[in-house]
Amino acid sequence: MPFESSVWIEELYEMENGRTMKLKVTDKLATYDSKFQRIEIYDTKAFGRMLVLDGVFMTTEVDEMGYHEMLVHVPMCVHPNPKRVLVIGGGDGGTLREVLKHKEVEKADICEIDGDVIRLCREYMPALSCSFDDPRVTVYTEDGAKFIAERKKAYDIILVDSSDPIGPAAVLFSEEFYKNLSECLDDDGIASTQSESMFYHPNVIITLAQYNKKFFKVPSYYFTMVPTYPSGMIGFSFCSKKYHPIKDLKEEKAKALTKHLRYYNPDIHRGAFALPQFIRTKLEGILY
Repeated sequence: MPFESSVWIEELYEMENGRTMKLKVTDKLATYDSKFQRIEIYDTKAFGRMLVLDGVFMTTEVDEMGYHEMLVHVPMCVHPNPKRVLVIGGGDGGTLREVLKHKEVEKADICEIDGDVIRLCREYMPALSCSFDDPRVTVYTEDGAKFIAERKKAYDIILVDSSDPIGPAAVLFSEEFYKNLSECLDDDGIASTQSESMFYHPNVIITLAQYNKKFFKVPSYYFTMVPTYPSGMIGFSFCSKKYHPIKDLKEEKAKALTKHLRYYNPDIHRGAFALPQFIRTKLEGILY
């Protein structure tokens, strides 16, 4: 009879609130304590390889497309000519991989504070980290908040692929960060930022919506399904200085992309902005 591991890993995030995700592990591939956090990579029975940072599940091979494709293609199928793109965080490489599926992109910068995340993902998660050597890519191992504060009107699209608002990512959920985000974008730029679960973190979403409205002409919020994330879903702040997320959707461009994708399509794009009443009510007077 073949051997089957009896080892399980439980996510630390949300445990204090009486809820967690638990996955069966078939192998532990890497563990490393960087300057910023503990980095672990596992093989799991149900979700393939998984990246874990400080005990929090970051991404898995099986369901990562729900996150990366929606973070990237929603804003990039709205902007008419996204030539200059910045990814903040995203050391696993999945967001960068999706950005480079857009032929208009001439410059793709990634600012990841922890270079060891990039190093280990390049070694153990090649399906995500396959685009770092593209000639359009420049990697900066710096603090993303400081990086954007030092640049004005430098990008058409900024994608904030952050972990949760704890540890080194906490600054990416501040009012000052959203102000600098707006100033770092060109006059018609769009940002999309990781903005937590409507079921578990409504107060975070409300706060970020207030920042979004203060610094962007067309603020909105949308969501996607990711089974290994808290509550099985996660949302994004759509922060636009000009373009509407649905009225300005480039339908033909979005359709053409779908042959290269597993999750995103034009119908999913539109539907992602249709929010359940409980969170829509909380956002009334801010986004609605």
